Amino acid sequence: MRMQRKHRALPTLDFLKGFEAAARHLSFTKAASELFVTQSAVSRQIQSLEEQLGVVLFQRRPKDLVLTEAGETLYRTASEVLRQVRDAMEHLDAAGRPEALTVTCTVAFASLWLIPRLAAFRKERPGADVRIAADNTLLDLERQRMDVAIRFCTPRLAPEHATRLFGEEIFPVCAPALLRDRSTPLKRPEDLRHHVLLHLDDPSGAQPWANWVTWLEPLPGLDIETGASLRFNQFDQMIQAAVDGQGVALGRSPLVRRLIKQGKLVAPFSRRTISPRAYFVFTSRDAAKRPEVGDFVSWVLREAKRDEQSGGR
Repeated sequence: MRMQRKHRALPTLDFLKGFEAAARHLSFTKAASELFVTQSAVSRQIQSLEEQLGVVLFQRRPKDLVLTEAGETLYRTASEVLRQVRDAMEHLDAAGRPEALTVTCTVAFASLWLIPRLAAFRKERPGADVRIAADNTLLDLERQRMDVAIRFCTPRLAPEHATRLFGEEIFPVCAPALLRDRSTPLKRPEDLRHHVLLHLDDPSGAQPWANWVTWLEPLPGLDIETGASLRFNQFDQMIQAAVDGQGVALGRSPLVRRLIKQGKLVAPFSRRTISPRAYFVFTSRDAAKRPEVGDFVSWVLREAKRDEQSGGR
């Protein structure tokens, strides 16, 4: 009859955590600080572990600790076991949380239109976990695992299943204080020569309809190149400069509409130019099946309709 082998009792998790931290730092004091316990508590844990295993794990020297051969063996195993336990706990924690709803759009749209309105969506869907991935490059939803895209493009380049949100108009905007300053009137486009013009850099010339040269083209005799100017590589930075009264910018509806309603910006002239592009919303194939994604798209469409019904001026 074969005798069953008696298994040695396993050390407690606290003993292994204390040992692993002490072995990693080669210091009871640093291990204690990491684990939020006293140095003497770590020392007692290590001593109890050595007694339980019947081996010495550390050579205790006056100024440092050195792992014994047995200590090295246990450290390799303990660190790997603790790492696997942490990984499993993180996986289980992530599995228990709702999947994040990831939205990609341009930096300007995120900053000036979407983020200021997100509180309203959170009220409708308080449990939704929303992640905004603002990027001025076009991202592939399927490849980069995005759920929703709000894309600024021509209708020809919009995906077949995309829904149009709104178009875009271009017109000058500035801070109200700039308009009230009688020393530099701003009643006619010709008055722009007395003001700092805020420019959005477009080195590739991809958006010629959104620059001052194009906007002023029907108004001959205005030489804006010799006047004072500030240049920016991001639209939201330029608009913030306009809000701060640093000059006149070319605003783009719907991105500046909210700031105009709030009285932070004004449009001194009625003349507007129409952009050939518009804003479209669409979802990835897999995300379309998720109810929170459908709720988000429906909310964006309602907000866009409400925005356009406000008149845009």
